[in-house]
Amino acid sequence: MGGDHGPHVTVPAALQFQARVSDVEIVLVGVREALEAELAARGAAAGARLRVQPASQVVAMDEPPAQAMRYKKDSSMRVAVNFVKSGVAHACVSAGNTGALMAISRFVLKTIHGIDRPAIATVLPNMKGGYTYVLDLGANVDCTAEQLMQFGVMGAMLVAAVEHKERPTVGLLNIGVEDIKGNETVKRAAELLRTSGLNFHGNVEGDDIYKGTTDVVVCDGFVGNALLKASEGVATMIVGFLRQEFKANPWNMFAAIMAAPVLNALRARMDPAKYNGASLLGLRGIVIKSHGSADARAFGFALERAFDEVRNDVPQRIAQQMGRIAVPAA
Repeated sequence: MGGDHGPHVTVPAALQFQARVSDVEIVLVGVREALEAELAARGAAAGARLRVQPASQVVAMDEPPAQAMRYKKDSSMRVAVNFVKSGVAHACVSAGNTGALMAISRFVLKTIHGIDRPAIATVLPNMKGGYTYVLDLGANVDCTAEQLMQFGVMGAMLVAAVEHKERPTVGLLNIGVEDIKGNETVKRAAELLRTSGLNFHGNVEGDDIYKGTTDVVVCDGFVGNALLKASEGVATMIVGFLRQEFKANPWNMFAAIMAAPVLNALRARMDPAKYNGASLLGLRGIVIKSHGSADARAFGFALERAFDEVRNDVPQRIAQQMGRIAVPAA
């Protein structure tokens, strides 16, 4: 029910996803009348593989997480996460209030043994033609060295599962690659990562994310969120500059027509919809956060990400790796 568009996006996305993937069942959780109206508008109805689970409350996008936790126990978000805990569903996908989703998921599902706090992870495109997984992106503003090490484990196990890489590389975001750089927390995190059993590359800088220097880049949520928003802003600015230049005069407009195949390919590679769906890692269950402004196509990619994590049993992989690390939780 959440996000900028609610069922107008989530229902058609679910129908399209189910049409592509034959062995998946979907539970639409929310206000029954709204969900059934969206299904009817598309000539669809609930059935064996698609059912509607009523929820009497909805968490508003600007609602404080504590309020959603305390007063909205029958919200669509809470019911969906409860389904993951009970085993009715393998994963929950929501475009709703990020803070509330994180708080509810952490309260209901709990964290994996050895993990202090869940982290938000997503993918960014890199110059090698693949993806760099970055976490945390805003769930934890202040982090200890132990928590940063835990993020490295979670990110590495996610990549190992969905990208099928046996030993994914992990980098620690810093203001320089030298060991002497960074604050004491980051320096201590580097020491812990070196002894974690992970394939730790060392310190990396911001441009290494887009170079594809490592498979995973670890940082605290304050830095990660600022990095993500700045990256989105730069991408929007570049597209805007290109449009302005191609419209500057008739010759440039002609050049734009000639360059259309290249521009379309570039647009496809930078399409933000393809990167929609951030994982709430470290929980005893799979929860995916879609961007609130996602359209049906973008929400479909979030559903794909949830499907991949279920198929590859990401929480179990994280739990197994944490069991191998003899580092006490913070």
